[in-house]
Formats: sequence, C-alpha cells, structure tokens
Amino acid sequence: MDNADSHYAPIIPLLTGPTATGKTELALRLGRLFPVVVVSADASMVYRGMDIGTAKPSQAERLQVKHYLIDVVWPSQSFSVADYLGLAEEAIQEVLEQGHTPLVVGGTGYYIRALSEGLHQLPEPDVALQAELWQALEVGGVEPLLEELRAASPEDALRVQRNPRRIVRALEVLRRTGLPPARFPKRTPRFRYRKLILWPSWGWLEPRLALRVERMFEQGLVQEVEHLLRAYPQMPTALQSIGYKEVAAHLRGQMTLEQARQATIRATRAYAKRQYTWFRKEPGEVAFLPHGGDEAWPGVRDWFEHFLQS
Repeated sequence: MDNADSHYAPIIPLLTGPTATGKTELALRLGRLFPVVVVSADASMVYRGMDIGTAKPSQAERLQVKHYLIDVVWPSQSFSVADYLGLAEEAIQEVLEQGHTPLVVGGTGYYIRALSEGLHQLPEPDVALQAELWQALEVGGVEPLLEELRAASPEDALRVQRNPRRIVRALEVLRRTGLPPARFPKRTPRFRYRKLILWPSWGWLEPRLALRVERMFEQGLVQEVEHLLRAYPQMPTALQSIGYKEVAAHLRGQMTLEQARQATIRATRAYAKRQYTWFRKEPGEVAFLPHGGDEAWPGVRDWFEHFLQS
C-alpha cells in the first residue's frame, strides 16, 4: 500500500495502557457484547507455555472470544517485531473479511508503534553476532550496550526502552551496517488505528502491580518456569520476560524465592513506569481514559460503541 492509498485504509480500534490496567478483561467484556475478535499486541503472550507469568487469557476465555497472536511460537524460537507485524496485519485483514471487528489489545508499545507508524526495514538478523551481544549483556549488563547505541542514535536508545531484546537487535544492525535502525526506511502501515489508552493514576496502579505478582507466584509461576527450563534449555529471548527471568535466576540458585518475588515486583513497577512514559507521547488518533479495571468499563464500552457508529 502506498502513501496515497493509506489515507483510505480501514480504521482499527486499539486498546492499550500500562500493565495490570485490565486490558484483557475489558477486551473480553467487549467481545461478549459485540462481534469482536482480539488481535493481541503482547510480546510475551506469543510464546506457548508461558501462561501464568503473562496473565494470558485462559483457553475457556479464548473459546468465548477469539484471539489471534497468542501461542504463536515455542519459547526456544525467535520472534521479532517484523514477525509480529506480518502476522498481526494478516490477522486483522482476515477478521475484516469475516465481517467482524478486529480489536488490537496489549501493552507492548513497540508492537503498537510498528502497526500504526510503520517499521524500519532492517536486514535479516545475524544470529552469531546477536549471540556475542547476549554474552556481553550477561557479563556487563544493559548499560554499556545502551550507551553504545545512545552514542550512535539517541532516537533508537529511547525507542528500545532498556529492553534487552531490542538493544541486542539494534546494536547488531549498527555493528553490521554502520547505521542505526532509525536510519533505515519505514514500511507504510497497512491500516489506520483509533487508540484508547487506559491511564489510571500511579496511586491506583502501584498496589495492583504487587498484587498481580503475588497472585502469579501463588498460581504456580515457579513450577511453570521450571517446566519451561527443562523443556527448552535454550530460550534466551523468552527468558527476558519479567517474572521468568527472575524465577529462572532463583531456580539456578542465584537468589532466594523471596528475592525473586521482590525482584519481579520491582521489574514490573519499572516496566509500568516506562509504559507511562512511552504512551504519553503516543502518536495518531489517541484518547486517554483516566481509569483502569472495572472503573474503566463504562468509558471503554462508550468508546467502542462510538467507534462502531462512526
């Protein structure tokens, strides 16, 4: 689709916001009232077997409301934002052809930005170079690599949001080509989006983040990670997900269970804060709803009804 045609592309509703604001449940409620099919925009839900730590909708819920882009790959497989973009746009087109309304739902800002603003067309990954970068990250942490990226491209350093996967990919491209990702041309988005961002106060969200982590540990997160590590000894990308990384460190004897729990709470808080920073500058047709959870339902329903009528 060229730029002239993009003006006439279908408009797709998109529900996002920081973690633990209730996006999954609100989408399910919409799906029970309207002919909605959910297209997930969550970078961790794509992995099979990673259920508890991702707060993935259950099989029963997915029978009630159809979801795309959940359980797409095994944890040992690589999955890039380009992979996501291709599959998500295919799913959206399929839902439209079926006469239903695709609703993009999730909190991975990078996925959402790729859908709505386009994705830089980068060369195929160099697995060997990425392995070197992962090793450097394990030894020295995120900061030295992020500083290297920041020196070449402040825009890319901001975009990767301290996410190890994105830092490794951006630096791999930079070291191979001499150009940071932001210097590569962008692919034109296939659709346009009308975004609703859940925006509760930090005072409302913070206690829910800790509660959510506690609940995951109660539901068997440790056992889930234990099983994944046995089944997939090599799962470097999937293991960067919050909760999985900390529990894996506990299972390897690097921290106690309580330390893993507290580390997961801290990482979840930090992630939510990064999401607030990211979504505050979300481009395009955007509305903010100053609520989350059940309190957000009337506003979400009204927003979606208005979308259907427009």
